[in-house]
Amino acid sequence: MLNTIQWPGQQELQAWRHDFHRHPETAFQEHRTSARVVELLSSFGLEVHTGLAGTGVVAVLKGNMGEGPSIGLRADMDALHVTELNTCEHASQNAGRMHACGHDGHTSMLLGAAKTLAAHPDFKGTVHFIFQPAEENEGGARAMIEDGLFERFPMDAVYSMHNWPGLPVGTAAVHGTAVMAAFDIFDLTLSGKGCHGAMPHLGKDTLLAACQLVTQLPALIAREQEVHKPAVLSITSFNAGDTYNVLPEQVKLRGTVRCFDMAQRARIEQRLRDAINATCMLHGLESHLDYRVSYPATINDPQHAEVCAEVLSQVLGEGKVQRDLKPSMASEDFSFMAQQCPGVYIWLGNGEDSASLHNPKYDFNDANLPLGVRYWVELVGALLRDGRLPS
Repeated sequence: MLNTIQWPGQQELQAWRHDFHRHPETAFQEHRTSARVVELLSSFGLEVHTGLAGTGVVAVLKGNMGEGPSIGLRADMDALHVTELNTCEHASQNAGRMHACGHDGHTSMLLGAAKTLAAHPDFKGTVHFIFQPAEENEGGARAMIEDGLFERFPMDAVYSMHNWPGLPVGTAAVHGTAVMAAFDIFDLTLSGKGCHGAMPHLGKDTLLAACQLVTQLPALIAREQEVHKPAVLSITSFNAGDTYNVLPEQVKLRGTVRCFDMAQRARIEQRLRDAINATCMLHGLESHLDYRVSYPATINDPQHAEVCAEVLSQVLGEGKVQRDLKPSMASEDFSFMAQQCPGVYIWLGNGEDSASLHNPKYDFNDANLPLGVRYWVELVGALLRDGRLPS
């Protein structure tokens, strides 16, 4: 298939990507991005559906070789609330917003695949091109599902990819099972009795209790969780007081919990509650914990992952696909889609010298654009033309 296709040129792919990068839009606000995606998909002659989760887009392409299975290819479109520090020609023009995670590249690669396959629909069945809003923290995948994504567009399997700083360009990683951790967040308010800083005996000290929690809560992971089951509990925000001589009435903490095992997830939440209650009882405080279960773990289907790895080896070359990388404790809402049907989420190397994801100096590596397009197109060929879709 590689030798018979007219591929989108580097300049065209790069022009799309740079345009998205200049105009980043955050969760559920991807109006310009969505409109441009719809414009391009329509110009390719695809059947285009809009409005899922507000700004989500799905394009449908039926193969010219008859009836067959249906699959989904997914890209995220949203940017982050980050002020870009790059000075390149395509730097963000939207103050305080930036494509610091490469979703501009993901969107452009899937557009390139849609254009290519629309011109060469040599497969059986149907491909759904899913352009998803609000991956960053807001669960856009879940919102699309709640809007009827899989009822309106039934799929036998769904696939996604993410660029990965630290991996060399021209390489990829495919995990057989766990890829990205589950993601929960919490807000904790400790309430006591404020008093003069020189007379702590007249108050109930929220600061002391909060400091104890910050230092002791990590022990819930280090000393209570099975060592072969990775987990993270981090306090990420601590807000208390605003002057020198007052012990504050309230302290507010925020944090996150990450793990892969759902029973472990429930145990950590319960032990977090136990530790908070015990500390508050010791110090005579009241507490309010708002614990929010956010994203499930992203778990690849092993059989589908094997096919993806084989296709990537064909595209990138032998020895270019790593199968033994450790999963990441970061999270990804593609996990919601992978709960609906078999799914695979792969990593595509963004360069060993790439700034990390969410860094203000990050930029998607344009060398990946044609590689991502070729992977998507060859994956469709393997699954829907060559009959390699696992049953």
